Amino acid sequence: MDAIRTRRRAFTAAPPRADAGVPTPIDFQRLERLRRLSRLMDTRWRIPGTRIPIGLDGIASIVPVAGDTVTAVVSAYIILEASRFDLPKSLLLRMVGNVAVDWLFGSIPVLGTIFDIAFKANRMNVDLLFEHLEGRLGHPAAGR
Repeated sequence: MDAIRTRRRAFTAAPPRADAGVPTPIDFQRLERLRRLSRLMDTRWRIPGTRIPIGLDGIASIVPVAGDTVTAVVSAYIILEASRFDLPKSLLLRMVGNVAVDWLFGSIPVLGTIFDIAFKANRMNVDLLFEHLEGRLGHPAAGR
C-alpha cells in the first residue's frame, strides 16, 4: 500500500519548470514542418496574372463555414505544435486570436474568401513563433 501512495505522490507532484535554468531544446525539424504547412495553407500558389499568393485556406473558404472550419482545425494543429516549444501563454493567445479572426471573418460568404486570401493567420503565427525562438536564442535568460 505504501508503494502505491509513493507512486501517486510522484505523479501528482508538479513537474519541473522548463525555464528553471535549462533551456528547452529547439526541434528544427518541427519548425520546418510548421513553416511548410503554413506556406501550404496561406501562400503556396499565386493567382494567375497577379502577384497575390493563395493557399488552401483561401481555396477552402469558397465553401463558407465548412471550409473555414476545416482550415481552422489545421491552424489549431499548428498552434498545438508551436506550444511544444514552451511559448508564453500570451503568445499562444495571440496565435489563437489570429485563427479566430481568420475563421470569423473568413466564414462570411464571398467577402470572407477575399479576407482569407488577404489575411495570412498561419504565416503570422509561424512568424511569431520564429521571432520568439530567435529572441530566446539571442537572450537565453530573457526567453520568457
